[in-house]
Amino acid sequence: MKILRGVLFAFGIVLLYLIVIIFFPVLKVPKQPFKRVDHKKRKPDCRRDVQFFVGDIPIRGWLYLPEAASHPVPCVIISTGFGGTKDGVIESYALRFVAAGMAALTYDYRHFGESGGEPRQVFDVLAQHDDLRAAVAYARGRQEIDGEKIALWGTSAAGGYGLIIAAEDPQIGAVISQCGAIDHQADTELFMKRDGIGYILRLLPHAQRDKGRSRLGLSPHTFPIVGKPGTVAMLTAPGAFEGYSRVVQHSETFKNEVCARLLLRQHGPDAVEAAKKVQCPVLFLACENDNLAAPDSHKRAAEALGAKAKVITYPIGHFDIYEGDYFEKAVGEMTAFLQEHLQPKAVLI
Repeated sequence: MKILRGVLFAFGIVLLYLIVIIFFPVLKVPKQPFKRVDHKKRKPDCRRDVQFFVGDIPIRGWLYLPEAASHPVPCVIISTGFGGTKDGVIESYALRFVAAGMAALTYDYRHFGESGGEPRQVFDVLAQHDDLRAAVAYARGRQEIDGEKIALWGTSAAGGYGLIIAAEDPQIGAVISQCGAIDHQADTELFMKRDGIGYILRLLPHAQRDKGRSRLGLSPHTFPIVGKPGTVAMLTAPGAFEGYSRVVQHSETFKNEVCARLLLRQHGPDAVEAAKKVQCPVLFLACENDNLAAPDSHKRAAEALGAKAKVITYPIGHFDIYEGDYFEKAVGEMTAFLQEHLQPKAVLI
């Protein structure tokens, strides 16, 4: 009887805890908005608004096409990082690929930006893989695009997405991973060294509140995607808040918040294991001073790929590759890689 009473008492405590955190506003989180650049960027002439579907959910994207192409062209499908939207920094890459004679397709994941999906700001790796699969199918259905010359480009949290899809789709022509979070083991080690278990314990009640509310059909509980060190946010590494603020400064759709349930979701398939099945060439661009994705997060995947992998490293931090001199260097390497593997030799310059 003592054991039974103890079990019932413990159950009661847990139940009371869940009732309090789910139904009562005991976990208020200060918002951490970014300063915006007020002026609107001019819409490039090569950009078209497009839409495709995952089930009945619309995925809205931008398709960039080179002018006066007389035949179907290769296409680079661009997947943004954690919480990102298509109207952030990734347009800079799309325009460079178009200038080199290729098409580019950017898109918003479900629950983010202009795409559908409720509730808003839900980060789900498996769903985002499905969104990328749908983007590939859409690109292959366009008459302007050569369906046998599709490249997958992903950055940061999406750095391993191309490997996952290419492992199951041997028609993918090339993959590019920029400062990618690819190796769960290496990234976890970096996280634990940087933030420690106390960070997870601090965020766990928020995840439990959001998960519980989602099961009961209640409004979601969110916290910031990125915050300053010491605050409540998913990412609080030094420099992360400032880095995000630069890459989304022109975005009109980015929101610095995410549903807290993501802490209780699975990582998704292992990109390192997937790399063993990838048949196309893969370019890894890694930042040696990265404090968000492990600087060696690409290494085991590159080893699995063998001669199909090319690795380029830069002595910079995670966000330095999106702008300035290192953006120029990186996008030049990417363009040359894509031209080598996707475009006929006759168009190389």
